[in-house]
Amino acid sequence: MEIEFNSLEELYDRIKPALKTKKSEMQRAGFLYIKESDIWNYFKEIKWQNAKDLSLHDMVNDIINIDNYHIDQYLKVKLSQEKRPANFGD
Repeated sequence: MEIEFNSLEELYDRIKPALKTKKSEMQRAGFLYIKESDIWNYFKEIKWQNAKDLSLHDMVNDIINIDNYHIDQYLKVKLSQEKRPANFGD
């Protein structure tokens, strides 16, 4: 039976237990600033952006097995880009 989602919000709600589990694992490893939304955004913007026909199982597997370093680096880059002032006229 194939599960379909009508919105990203529905999908997020469905995989939230995996996101919580990964967040807890990362916090135990010292990444105290990581939030569930950071993990979600990493996968949505980086890992799954061009993916096709992902199953729920594949997504949960990706979340649980991702190296914490990848999410940490993604967040550090994202935060540094947000702090950088826009270069007007360049």
